[in-house]
Amino acid sequence: MNKIIVMCDSTADLSPDLIAKNDIHVVPLHVTFQGDATDYLDGVTLTSEQVYEKAEASGTTPKTGAINVFEMQEYFRPYIEQGYDIIFTGIGSGLSSTYANAVLASRQFPEGRIEVVDSWNLSTGTGLLVLKMCTYRDQGDDVHAIAEKVRKLVPFVSAKFCIDRLDYLYKGGRCSGFTMALAHMLHIHPVAKMVENKLVVYRKIRGKYRRAVDEQIREFMEDLPRIDKSAVFITDSGHMDGEDEYIREKIKAYVPEENIFHTRAGCVVSSHCGPKTIGILYILDPEK
Repeated sequence: MNKIIVMCDSTADLSPDLIAKNDIHVVPLHVTFQGDATDYLDGVTLTSEQVYEKAEASGTTPKTGAINVFEMQEYFRPYIEQGYDIIFTGIGSGLSSTYANAVLASRQFPEGRIEVVDSWNLSTGTGLLVLKMCTYRDQGDDVHAIAEKVRKLVPFVSAKFCIDRLDYLYKGGRCSGFTMALAHMLHIHPVAKMVENKLVVYRKIRGKYRRAVDEQIREFMEDLPRIDKSAVFITDSGHMDGEDEYIREKIKAYVPEENIFHTRAGCVVSSHCGPKTIGILYILDPEK
């Protein structure tokens, strides 16, 4: 059996420590700004804070781009030539063409050497699946067994996010000016989640932002009997004013602290949701 490379795209929002510890290979997505000819690479030549600085200076939000087929081939090629098999996942096919491009790229190599898994997810919703891939790899599973096991977990990933402000969604064409103005006037904070490969707003919490955060915590507590406690993520887009630590304090009595991972959203996720977005992400145990 060949050795296995676990690969994901940069939207998995895993910390450098987790990436290094688990020997994960990350492929960056593209970020561009109006009036700037530079093609930035998420987490390589651009940080989330620089996204906000450039957006503030230009008055526009960046565009994000998938990894194209040729690029994916070039990321895959050296590992295949060295005798590795590869398992790859990234942002869900309902949100980006990265998955489809990875599938097309994989077909340029000998059959059975590359498995591409559709995460149906984003951010550390995908990251949770990547960590499972690493666990199964370390247990000695081959690339096909890993893919089969992870695909069965995809529907059980819980990925929810509180969004503080809608100007980034508006500038990116993902909500109307009326919706943004109404949300600002009424102090409405959307709570979004991934549902069948799509990001949908399923709660609109009026009042202080803390109320939206508390709604996530309430749902976490409801799910607690079914949560796989081997990894729970608190992932935010920065400028959190203590909401991240508030969540940790609320949940740390129920999950081993070493299994609570606090990560910062990368450039792609931050480009679309803006600052002060936060989520609690976990996998529900299929057996429960």
